[in-house]
Amino acid sequence: MENNVHALIVDDSKPVRSILTKVLSGLQFQCIEASNGIEALDRLSHMPRPALITLNRHMPEMDGFELLGRIRRSQQFQKLPVVMISTDSSEASVRAAMNLGANDFIAKPFTPTELTKHLKKLGLLRKTDTTTRKTSVTTLSSPPDLLKNDHTRNDSTQAPIRLLLVDDSAAIRGILSKTFRDIPGIEVIGTAANGEKALSFLEKDHVDIVLLDIEMPVMDGLETLRHLRKRYAKLPVVMFSSLTERGAKATLEALVAGANDYVAKPTGTDSKSIVDTIESDLVPKIKAVYRPQRFMQNSVKKTVAPPSRSNLPLVKKSKKISVIVIAVSTGGPNALAEILPHIVVAHAPPVVIIQHMPKEFTGHLANRLSKMCDQRVSEATDGEALLPQHIYLAPGGIHLELQKHGKDICLALNDGPPENSCRPSADVLFRSAAKLFTTDVVALVLTGMGSDGLQGSKLIADAGGTIIAQDESSSVVWGMPGQIVRAGLADAITPLDAIGPDLAMRILRQQK
Repeated sequence: MENNVHALIVDDSKPVRSILTKVLSGLQFQCIEASNGIEALDRLSHMPRPALITLNRHMPEMDGFELLGRIRRSQQFQKLPVVMISTDSSEASVRAAMNLGANDFIAKPFTPTELTKHLKKLGLLRKTDTTTRKTSVTTLSSPPDLLKNDHTRNDSTQAPIRLLLVDDSAAIRGILSKTFRDIPGIEVIGTAANGEKALSFLEKDHVDIVLLDIEMPVMDGLETLRHLRKRYAKLPVVMFSSLTERGAKATLEALVAGANDYVAKPTGTDSKSIVDTIESDLVPKIKAVYRPQRFMQNSVKKTVAPPSRSNLPLVKKSKKISVIVIAVSTGGPNALAEILPHIVVAHAPPVVIIQHMPKEFTGHLANRLSKMCDQRVSEATDGEALLPQHIYLAPGGIHLELQKHGKDICLALNDGPPENSCRPSADVLFRSAAKLFTTDVVALVLTGMGSDGLQGSKLIADAGGTIIAQDESSSVVWGMPGQIVRAGLADAITPLDAIGPDLAMRILRQQK
C-alpha cells in the first residue's frame, strides 16, 4: 500500500543523501532531499509536512545548527522530529545539538541497522507481525510530540534549564515568565526587580543561567555582573538590553566584563514583539551558553590541568609573524580584552579581528579595547593601509579582507553574501591572509558558536601558517575553536589567559 509519510534529508554530500534515501524508502518514507539549510527551508515550505528530518551538521550557505534553530523557532515546524547525523560526534557537539532541540544524534559512518534502531527509539517505527512472512516487518508509526518526551533526548537535557529573570519592569518579567512556560527545556525558577534581589536569590537556590537587564534601580546590571563574576565565576549570564546608543555601550561594557552573550530588547513595547524576540533570539542563545553542572565541573578540572605543551606545541620559534588574524563570536569582547593588551609591544605585527557583532556595537567595542590596550583599536575602513602596531576590527554587517595594491597591503570591505550565516565572516579574512602572507600568518580561533573560520583555517594550514585554538574549558561556547581542533588544524590548544603572553613572547623573540 502506498505510504504518504515523508522525510526531509538534509546533507551536502550526495552519496550520503542517496544512502539515507535508500534506507528510509525501505522503511516506507517518501524522501525529499536538500543539500543545505537554505534548500531545506524551501523544501519545507512546498512539501507535505514531514514526519522526520535528518540533518547534517556542517554544510555550506546554512549549516545544520542554524537550520535546527530556525526549525525550533518556527510555529509551523517546531515540533518536527529532527535527527542530527554528523561526523562531528564529540561530546561538545552532541551536547550543542541536543540543547538546540535535536531529538537524537547519529554519528557518521552509520549502518542501516543503527539508523533503524534510533528511529524505533524515537517512536517513529514499530514492529508488526505478518501472516505472509516469518520475519517481523518494520513499519511507520504516527510521529509523537517528541519535544514533550524528555526520555527521547540526550540525558544532559532531561532537567530543564533553571533561569533567573532580572528586570525592573514587572511587565517584562511577566511576559518573559509566561512565554518561557510554553518552551520545553527552560524553567523560570525566579524573578528579581534589581541586582540586589538577584544576588539574594542566588544564595538560596540553584540557577543555571541569569537573564540580566542593565538599567535597574538599587543595583544595576553592570554592578550585578561584577558581583556575579566574583561569586559565581562560571555562571552563564545573558544580557537583555536595548540597542539604543546608551544601551549598546552599556551592553558592550557588560560583555567585556564577562557576560556570556546578549539579546537586544525589541523596540516595540507590545507583548508580541517581545515573544518573537524570545523565540527567535533568546532561546537559542540560552541553550548555547548553558553548561550542565557535570560539564561545568569537568571544565574546572581541565582548567587546573591544561593540555601539555609537549604534545601541543605553539608556533615554531623560527617562524616569522607578519599578521595576526582573529576569529571570535560568543564571549569575544571578554576574550579580546584578555589577549590584546599582551600583544601591544614595539614593532608588533598588525592584528585584524572578525568579531560577530551588530554594527551598533563594533564602534563601542573598538573604543573600549583602545582604552584597555593603551593603543588605538579602530574599525576598519575600505582602502586603509595595513600597518604594524595597528589593531583593526571589522565593522558589523560587512566583510573584511586583505588585498594587495602595488607594494601595499590594504583593508577592503565588501557586502558580499554571508558565509556560514555570518557577515563579517572569518573565512573571508582568513582566505585573503593565507593568499598574501602564506607562512607568516598566525590565526587565532576563539570562543564562539558555529564553524566560521574552519574553511579559512584549512587554507592557512595548507599555506604553512600557524593556527591557535582556544581550549574548551576557557571558552564560553567551544564551537568555532572546537571545529579547528576536531579537524586537526590546531598547532596549539591554549587557555585564554595563556594566549596573549605566548604571542607576546613569540613577537619579542623574532625581534631579537
